[in-house]
Amino acid sequence: MKITVIGSWGAYPGPGEATSAYLLEEGETKILLDCGSGVVSLLQKDHDLASIDAVVLSHYHHDHIADIGILQYSRVVDMNLDRTDQPLHIYAHQDDEQAFQQLGKKPYAEAFAYNDEEPLIIGPFTFSFHKTTHPAPCYGMKVQSPDDKLIVYTADTTYDETFIPFLQNADLLISECSFYEKQDAAPYGHMNSKEAATLAEKGQVKQLILSHLPHFGTHEQLVKEAAGYYTGCIHLAKVGLTVTLN
Repeated sequence: MKITVIGSWGAYPGPGEATSAYLLEEGETKILLDCGSGVVSLLQKDHDLASIDAVVLSHYHHDHIADIGILQYSRVVDMNLDRTDQPLHIYAHQDDEQAFQQLGKKPYAEAFAYNDEEPLIIGPFTFSFHKTTHPAPCYGMKVQSPDDKLIVYTADTTYDETFIPFLQNADLLISECSFYEKQDAAPYGHMNSKEAATLAEKGQVKQLILSHLPHFGTHEQLVKEAAGYYTGCIHLAKVGLTVTLN
């Protein structure tokens, strides 16, 4: 199982970059976790858009779904040019029914609902979900590969210790890190570097990616701060960062 950072910014993309998106791969299967602003442009540098099998959305804030309509349009073009005969599958929650209904564009894109009570199987992967604490309904997700490797993505959330059993012993945690250690992230529905690292340490995860990064300060400081609370390997999210779990 391999995961690649396509977008790592919160709120809006930095120049030539993108907000939240991570490409999950196993064999020929390619699944996007979130599809924020700028993602479709960056994705095309290394991948054919027609090769994307599915998108799993954590919630409906723009920095996580801004390019989903653009990706739908790409499938309209690709199917009409006979580049693929497979519609894009989009998975999301129904806590916001109006937003969910905007995801389908048959025959080019089909929407499917997930929930936090039962697993979801997409290709070789098994997904499970955990509702986060955020101003909009949002779900973190855990992905299990056929060889039992685990990736957990917090999506957007405040610090919440109920997350710890969900991410326990994950091979990789992708955690939002919207603020620096001394800043209070909770009023905004987010976490700071200390809180992200604390989740990783208490969950005994093997590697940590800090993502959903702020538009201020020096991002390398986030890694230094997190290292004070988490003893494992820490990566700073950036376009093209890839982690392969064997």
